[in-house]
Amino acid sequence: MNTDTAPPPPAAPPSPRTLARRRRREALRAFAREYSRRRAGMVGLAGLLALVALALCAPLIVDPADLTVTRAPGTAFEPPSARFPLGTDDYGRSILDLIIWGSRVSLTVGFLATVVSVSLGTLVGVTAGHFGTGGGTAGRILSSVLMRLTDWFLVLPTLVLAVALAAVLPRGTGTIILAIGLTVWPATARLVRAQTLAVEARPYVERARALGGGHLHVMAWHVLPNVMPVVLAQTTLLVATSIIAESTLAFLGVGDPTTISWGGILESARNAGAISSGIWWYMVPPGLAIALVALAFTLCGRALEAVIDPRLREQR
Repeated sequence: MNTDTAPPPPAAPPSPRTLARRRRREALRAFAREYSRRRAGMVGLAGLLALVALALCAPLIVDPADLTVTRAPGTAFEPPSARFPLGTDDYGRSILDLIIWGSRVSLTVGFLATVVSVSLGTLVGVTAGHFGTGGGTAGRILSSVLMRLTDWFLVLPTLVLAVALAAVLPRGTGTIILAIGLTVWPATARLVRAQTLAVEARPYVERARALGGGHLHVMAWHVLPNVMPVVLAQTTLLVATSIIAESTLAFLGVGDPTTISWGGILESARNAGAISSGIWWYMVPPGLAIALVALAFTLCGRALEAVIDPRLREQR
C-alpha cells in the first residue's frame, strides 16, 4: 500500500495590497520605536493623552449646574482651600471646575483650527509646487499667483487679521475656528511647497508622468504621501499656536461669550479686577494650563521632526 502523500501545493505569493499593508505596518513599528526613544516626546505625548482624557471626562467630573452664576457653590474670590483647590472666581465658581470644563473648548478649537489651517496650507503648497515644475506656462502662472497670495498673508499681522475676522463674522466657536485657521496657514503652505519641489525632482515621479499619470494622480499618489510626515509634524506645532490664539482672542473679548475656555477665564479675571487686586488664583491656573498644553504639543512636534529628519536623530 502506497503511503506516500502528494506534496502540498506551493503557497501563493502575497498580493501587492498585502505587501503594501505589511510595509506600512513595519514602517509604523519603526516609527514608534524611534519616537519612543525621545524622552521629551514621550513626556509630551503622556501630557497630551492626560489632557485629552480630562477634556473627554469633564462632563463626568464637573456638574454643569455648578458653572452657572446663579448656582455657584461658593462665595466670590475664595482663596485655595480643601473644598476649592484653586479658589473661586468673582461669582463663587470653582476655578478648577472652570479649567476642566474649559479644556473642552480650548482643545476643540485648537484641533479644528489646525485642521482648517493645515488642509488649506497643504492644498496651496502641493498645488503651487506641482504646477510650478510640471504645469507649463499656465502652471507656473498659477503657482506664482498662489505664492504671492501666501506672501501677502504672511506679511499681515496674524493677530490683527484674526481679530478683524472674529469681529466681522457672527460670534461663536465656529467663527473663532475659521478666524484662526484662515490666518495661520501660510507657513504650512511654504513648507509643503518646498517639500513638494523636492519630491517632484525624484525619478519615480518622472516615470509616473512618462506612463501617462495626470496631475491629480501624481499629486494624490506620489506627492501627498511623501509630504505627509512634514505635514504631521507641522500639525502638532500648529495646535499649540491655535490654542494660544484662541486664548488671546478670548482674552481680548472677541471670543464666544456663551462658552467657557481658558482664554475666557483670563478675560473674566481681567474684567473682575483680579490683576490689580492680587487675586493670583484667578489668573495663574488658566495661564499655566495654556502654557502646559502648548509645551506638550511643542515637545511632540519636535520629537516628530527628529524622527522624520535623519539629521536630527542623533540629537536626543
